[in-house]
Amino acid sequence: MGNQSRDISAGQDGLGVERLDAVCKNEITSAWGCDEADKGGFEAFVKRYMKDAYFIALGLVGNQDDALDLSQEAFLQAYRHRKRLRSKGKLFPWFYQILRNLCFMHLRKKRVRKADSLNDPIDCTVENLPLTSFDPGAIAERNETSDALWRAISQLDEKHREVIILRHFRNLSYEQMAQVLFCNKGTVMSRLYYARNKLKDILDNQKGGKR
Repeated sequence: MGNQSRDISAGQDGLGVERLDAVCKNEITSAWGCDEADKGGFEAFVKRYMKDAYFIALGLVGNQDDALDLSQEAFLQAYRHRKRLRSKGKLFPWFYQILRNLCFMHLRKKRVRKADSLNDPIDCTVENLPLTSFDPGAIAERNETSDALWRAISQLDEKHREVIILRHFRNLSYEQMAQVLFCNKGTVMSRLYYARNKLKDILDNQKGGKR
């Protein structure tokens, strides 16, 4: 799986990051009156983390436009509520919680809209999202292997999908993952172990179904 993740990461489109950079410069850092030190510090934070934010959102929601909108909104919310942050050393973990909550809320709303349109009972769990809501072509070079992998990732529930994205596509260490997820290292390792096994089972079932 390691080689597959590196290949897919290499295929990710940088256009979304460029668009986010432009948005941040034109909207986020100039939308509110603030002193230059405050604005300069937040602008530096945006430049440092906008690529991670965009690709994490892209990995979670599987759509370029949605990932751009959600990562932009996360920065906007972080700026609006920056006074609530007590420790600057925990800025990214705090920001990540905003981003992940926006992404998962977006997926749940999408599921509700889909269920309403089909007059089905509403089930808001991420693992039951239709595959059409997750576009592997938005994330990777189109080929059979990468499509199968991303479709399998889309079937993981939210807490297991995100550890796969953080570890294998953003290369966070176990310690870094524990910080952003506000849990201990053992929980991260356990969650990742389950996620990898579940992902392997899904991929094996997909292969078996094609025989």
